[in-house]
Formats: sequence, structure tokens, C-alpha cells
Amino acid sequence: MVSKAEFAGRTVVVTGAGGGLGSAIVALLADRGARVVGCDQSEEALASPRLASRHVFNLLDRASIEAGIAAVLDKDGVPDILINNAGWTRAETISALNADNIEHELDLNLTGVMTFADPIAKAMAARGSGSIVFISSVNAIAHFGNPAYAAAKAGINAYAKSIAVELGRSGVRANVVCPGSIRTAAWDHRLAKDPKILGKLQRLYPLGRIVNASEVAEAVAFLASERASGVTGVVMPVDAGLTAGCLPFIDDILGA
Repeated sequence: MVSKAEFAGRTVVVTGAGGGLGSAIVALLADRGARVVGCDQSEEALASPRLASRHVFNLLDRASIEAGIAAVLDKDGVPDILINNAGWTRAETISALNADNIEHELDLNLTGVMTFADPIAKAMAARGSGSIVFISSVNAIAHFGNPAYAAAKAGINAYAKSIAVELGRSGVRANVVCPGSIRTAAWDHRLAKDPKILGKLQRLYPLGRIVNASEVAEAVAFLASERASGVTGVVMPVDAGLTAGCLPFIDDILGA
């Protein structure tokens, strides 16, 4: 049984706090006693009453990020835990790529994330403790589309390992959660094109379904917590078995 006070006395910064997964992470950590600091690109996204503090900045704007970092450290101090959750993609295939959306997705999902996380990780190291969890994607492990996003998330996996290796002796842990498809608003544009798409997904996943946001939030909470005190540099899929193997191959080829 996980303690309802597991994160009592801990300050947790969550980026993308207003999104589908971000909201689930905020709710779970707050329910377990954390003082949650929410970061997003608008005040409207940070309406949750579970947030103890709110900061608005844009991961595509370096000056905005730097102002956001200064505001977080000034108002809330060096966090005990940082959850880098914010991210976005729309260029779903190579044919959809162009210079503009390559730059946009790399800037948002890699450069912006690193720019925000880097000074906080160093401040944690200077203090002698800290836990960082990055939300990456199964797209960083195997190709399921979204090539620019996948490249950015693969960079995040590598960056997390660099923190784990170089700052581990300073008491900083860094881990990665790689969700598969999650039923959040991010799927709305696909559902609008094909209302049957979630049913089609079931065939790809060994559990026969996609994961929900609360399941991913549980993995994040574990890696962020002292229950994972000996875990660092780990890339953990939370994907209903998608990256374990190709179920349609078993069904269509071996089972034929």
C-alpha cells in the first residue's frame, strides 16, 4: 500500500500541468501530499485547485523559459522533484515533414525541455538531492510514426541518462517514462478523422487496450519517489506491451 503522505513536504514541479497526462500527474502527486507547482503555456491551463503555485511560459521561447526558471526558483525554491511532461506533435509521417515543423517539434520537445531542465538539475546537484522524471514516448524506442517528435524524444532519453551518470554522485536521479498511446485529448484530431481508430488500436497492444493517464502517472510517481531510490537512468515503457513485440505478426503469420 502506497502511503497517502508519500510526497509530504516535497515540492514537485510539473510542466504541461494542464494537459491530459499532466492533470493526472498533478492529481496523483497532490493526493499523496506533494506541494505541486504547475507550469504551462497559459493561465487557463493551470486552473486546477490542486496546484499550490503556477507559472506560465513557452517552451518555444528561450527568454520565456529563462524567465520561467527564475520565477520558479524565486517563488518556490529548488524543487525536490521535476516532472518534464510538456510536449506536442502533429507531423505524423515523413511525408508530412518540412523544415518548419521539424524545427518546431525539436525545439518544443527537446531543446525547450533541456533548456528548462538543465539549470534545475544543476541546482539540485548543488543542493545534493533531486529526482527528475521525463515523459518521453514509445516513439523514441521503435518507430510508430511522428518522426521529428520521435527524434526529439530519443534525445530526451539520452539526456536523462547523461544526468543520471554525471549528476548521480551529487544525489540527482533521472529516469524516463515512455508511454504508448494514452486516451487523452491529444487523440481528438485522429478520432475526428476516424471514429473507429481506438478499436483498431486494440489489435496492436498485447493487453488489448491502450493505457490510461492514471496508469502512466503511477509509473511517474514511483520513479519520482524514494521507493525508486536505487533507480536512475532507466527508460520505462508504460505501453500495454506495445514495445514488447508485434502481436499482429503472431496473429497473422504464426497463427495463420
